[in-house]
Amino acid sequence: MTSAVFRRRWIVVSALVAAVAGVAGVGSGTAAASSQPYCSHYSGSGIPPGSGIPPWGFHATQSLSGHRHGYSHGWGNIDLDASTISGRICQYVSQPGAGTRAIAVQLQRHIVYHTHYGRMWGYAGNIIKVNVKVVASTDPKCPVGTPGHVTMYGSYDGVRSDSIQFFFSTGCWYQSNLYKGPQVDAQVPPL
Repeated sequence: MTSAVFRRRWIVVSALVAAVAGVAGVGSGTAAASSQPYCSHYSGSGIPPGSGIPPWGFHATQSLSGHRHGYSHGWGNIDLDASTISGRICQYVSQPGAGTRAIAVQLQRHIVYHTHYGRMWGYAGNIIKVNVKVVASTDPKCPVGTPGHVTMYGSYDGVRSDSIQFFFSTGCWYQSNLYKGPQVDAQVPPL
């Protein structure tokens, strides 16, 4: 993807995030705003930066089932030798007539699974699976404390078929989504 195309996509996504924040009442001063999902917004090009070597990160947008649209992003640090990870992921899912539901999840410290020799969607790539916990939510069926897990996949060898998949219990089905394809830009170590 050229940097100009990426910048246009990022501007559209940034506008979506700002709209979601406005709909959800960020900064409204209400008690509900204190549990509002928050992830730092990154306005540069490419993968959002982490401070570790290597960092992990992604941003993804996807049309979802049921006329829903989702946007998710996150980044953090990783130590593959110690099998530990840190960071936060936010997801915003909107549906005509139903508004937007947003969650923020904190990654649990220990990586469940990682490999440099994985295969997904028919391509070789890096895979990391990690448990997560909802730390902020505007989705009444996905309250703070809800556990889940996320699978991050970054293709390599010149293929662009990255993916991010959220898994939650049945009560939190609205947030259990798959983002895959060229609209997903993921950095999944090892680099």
